[in-house]
Amino acid sequence: MVDDAELRYLHRCIELATEALEAGDEPFGSVLVAADGTVLSEDRNRVAGGDRTRHPEFTLARWAAERLTPAERAAATVYTSGEHCPMCAAAHGWGGLGRIVYASSSEQLSGWLADFGASPPPVRPFRSARSRRMSSWRGPFPGSPLRSGSCSAAITGGFDRIRPHETGLLMHRPPDTR
Repeated sequence: MVDDAELRYLHRCIELATEALEAGDEPFGSVLVAADGTVLSEDRNRVAGGDRTRHPEFTLARWAAERLTPAERAAATVYTSGEHCPMCAAAHGWGGLGRIVYASSSEQLSGWLADFGASPPPVRPFRSARSRRMSSWRGPFPGSPLRSGSCSAAITGGFDRIRPHETGLLMHRPPDTR
């Protein structure tokens, strides 16, 4: 189960994902937290400008590599709205970051994209549990307040507002055929 501090960080990730949607971006947000609970950095998705590598998890890995010692990186935790994609998982591993705690899984995201008739991601989703060489991965959290719908609402709620030419993905609601 997720504790109160982790829940606060995950809720902040959902807020950042919502900010990304409001800016016309895909809905993802992440927070980097030191071992003592200090928030070191946070970011949201910024891929709408055309650089498809501007994922928050990737940005935080680069931030940490430039500013933290190897020991500080290993002790840090990345909280994120969604399970890492392959690119972000690689940046996390190469950067030597510690734990990952995520609110929604790759399987959930794939299901939500399918429900909205969106194109699948350009790279097959990554199941973090398969990565034995990396630190601990936790998520999603059945039964937590995050499961009440705030996470799925944040991630799916704005698909109809994102235009395909802004994101490179067809992330829109299919026409109503009723």
